[in-house]
Amino acid sequence: MTDGFHQHRLSIISWLSTGLREEQSLEKIFAQLCARFVECGVNLSRSTLHLRVHHPQWLGTRILWARGQSETEVQTVAYDVEGTDVFRRSPFRLVIDTGRVVRQRILICGPHVFPVYEELRNNGHTDYIAWPLDHTQGRRHLITFATDKIGGFDDQEIKLIEETLPFVSLVTEIRLKNQLARTLLQTYVGPHASEQILDGATTRGSGVTLRAAVMMCDLRNFTHLSDRRRRDDVIKILNQYFDLIADPIEKYGGEILKFVGDGLLAVFPLDRSDACTRLLKAVREAQEAAAAEDQARDFRIEFGTGIHVGEVMYGNIGSKRRLDFTVIGPAVNLASRLESLTKSLQRSVLISGEFVTAADCMSETECLGRHNIRGFDAETEVYALRTA
Repeated sequence: MTDGFHQHRLSIISWLSTGLREEQSLEKIFAQLCARFVECGVNLSRSTLHLRVHHPQWLGTRILWARGQSETEVQTVAYDVEGTDVFRRSPFRLVIDTGRVVRQRILICGPHVFPVYEELRNNGHTDYIAWPLDHTQGRRHLITFATDKIGGFDDQEIKLIEETLPFVSLVTEIRLKNQLARTLLQTYVGPHASEQILDGATTRGSGVTLRAAVMMCDLRNFTHLSDRRRRDDVIKILNQYFDLIADPIEKYGGEILKFVGDGLLAVFPLDRSDACTRLLKAVREAQEAAAAEDQARDFRIEFGTGIHVGEVMYGNIGSKRRLDFTVIGPAVNLASRLESLTKSLQRSVLISGEFVTAADCMSETECLGRHNIRGFDAETEVYALRTA
């Protein structure tokens, strides 16, 4: 090997080892990696990085770098992709399943084993190599490189890439696991709580007190439904119900903190002056969505909602080893009691007088008088949300 090769190798390895401490974006790191290979004389025309991220909505991501592009292109990969004919007839499957390196000189005449080679040849590429990118715990990903150089990659180009890949694997694993931790926390506890946990709020009792509008929802006739439907049907119905409610909550700036059986707890922090108005918009939009979809189902999704406003304790509750990041306090309890009261008062949405005052929504509500609420000494003024 030439001195130039060793200098290029050391340059890239040094950058991967010590030059990326502040860079969290895998897309930017991958783009810089490809650019550095080009600077070192590797005739790259195209490169891809395939990562399994196990996001709730997709299996992985595909990052594409191409010569002449200022930024990489990022595509999500659906969970069902591995069952498709495109995946089964691709070098990706071979690399993922076996851990083997796959190389194909694209300009070789005759039909290719994998259709993707025809696409590469049509775009002027002459050589293609796919390497497994192995992480710990048996996690395997994929990285590919292509060139349009006549004759394809030479031995030094391949050797340079090959000897830097263990460092690429370490760098991508660290970023991927950071991203996975953030994704999982956002999925299970919500964006605001996840940021607090990542910032170190992990001890029992840690948290803050804040003022928020609180809503509690519960699916009607769930016991009757679950007794008469197959398990998979019940889960499907629950997911449809939660989608109807969750989408507008997130749209209007609320945060879902908990799913409990067929119930949902969400808050709209009052650091936004129009938080209460936003909550009501979310509730109305969820009701309208449920009504619109009733025509396409053989059952009706109906739910009761209790709404209140007040101080809540937002933080870690639980045992020494098992914590739940949630909200507690009288405001949460009252919202829950109002939701339960919707059944006996036969109204779908019940609202406390304090919330009506805070939201200035008297014209949208009907006063149902004062009621004794279990667990509260004073009577509570209760309002029902008028139908639009």
